[in-house]
Amino acid sequence: MRYYLYSFPTDMRRSFYTLSGMVTNLMGRNVQDGDVYIFINRPCNSMKILHMEFGGLVIYHLKLESGTFKLPVYDANTNTFQTCWQDLMMMVQGVTTNENANIKRRKKLQKNTK
Repeated sequence: MRYYLYSFPTDMRRSFYTLSGMVTNLMGRNVQDGDVYIFINRPCNSMKILHMEFGGLVIYHLKLESGTFKLPVYDANTNTFQTCWQDLMMMVQGVTTNENANIKRRKKLQKNTK
């Protein structure tokens, strides 16, 4: 599967039909191809993932209690952020890496142990 992050902030009140329309009209893709489409709001603290499965469209919604998502690098050729499953999971879990392959958890996303 390919994973595409929509390149502009998205209103998280949008649902199946509006998000799939955005995939078709704004991203130039077909939601029925089986790719995964990721939408994030302006403050980068809420994410919706749209995916076509065997039975129909599925939306996953994640809202952070604190902190923000760190977005991947923008690809001007595809007019989106193309990413992979591992990068998506690291973004959701608040893990960042640098060019030296050092891994660190973003402080804002650490769980409260109280």
